[in-house]
Amino acid sequence: MKPHLIVLDLDGTLLTDEKVISEKTANTLKQAEEQGHQIMIATGRPYRASAMYYRQLGLKTPIVNFNGAFVHHPTDRSWKTIHETISLPVVKDVVDAMQDFRLQNIVAEVMDDVYLQYHDTKLLDIFGLGNPIIKEGDIRTMLEVDPTSLLIQAEPDSVDPIRRHLAEVHAEVIDHRNWGAPFDVIEIVRHGLNKAVGISHVSKWLDIPRERIIAFGDEDNDLEMIDFAGVGVAMGNGIDRLKSIADEVTLTNNEDGIAEVLKERLLLIK
Repeated sequence: MKPHLIVLDLDGTLLTDEKVISEKTANTLKQAEEQGHQIMIATGRPYRASAMYYRQLGLKTPIVNFNGAFVHHPTDRSWKTIHETISLPVVKDVVDAMQDFRLQNIVAEVMDDVYLQYHDTKLLDIFGLGNPIIKEGDIRTMLEVDPTSLLIQAEPDSVDPIRRHLAEVHAEVIDHRNWGAPFDVIEIVRHGLNKAVGISHVSKWLDIPRERIIAFGDEDNDLEMIDFAGVGVAMGNGIDRLKSIADEVTLTNNEDGIAEVLKERLLLIK
């Protein structure tokens, strides 16, 4: 069988609800790699919060972070790193506009530096993974460089109005999407970026065509990736919109859905 590129989202997909990779799924991925297939991660997380899983799987491929805004190869310097940022004036305009909406916090990330508008212990537990430099205060005055991403933690009833505002005012310069539970978070990246864009760079580098890409996801930020892949697979716990465009729906992230598909698609030993 010709080599395939297996693309894995992390939260709600590769990881169980306990944020671990099950032994069955890990063993299946190892078997696929031994048979010549390539495995990569594509996540909304920064690299510092996904590196442990990259190392656990012993991957040798580039990784897509920040939903396509940052693509790099942790172990091969011949790969040309891709880092697309949001213009600082645009960020300040967005933060200014957010004063008219009900929200809880605003977070900007510049690679491994994190800027929080307001102190929040729960958010610090999430963004503190990988020991980044964390600063708190008005993002409009603290930020001095273009950030990789901007996150708006909104009150539930403000999510749709904020997204409408972003679509009406900033559609040409930024893209935005929702995080899944438990946080009502709107993530903003530079316009034209998504996981599929990052994966396309990697597939060309590996010389694996689109039709031999198998991608797994569960959320709003996986839509382009699932549509782009030759075989787009939605997890059983995924959102309905993703399932509606997927080529296949598998078991949940807690039921080794990835392993089930790969054993069937790649003729692995069950």
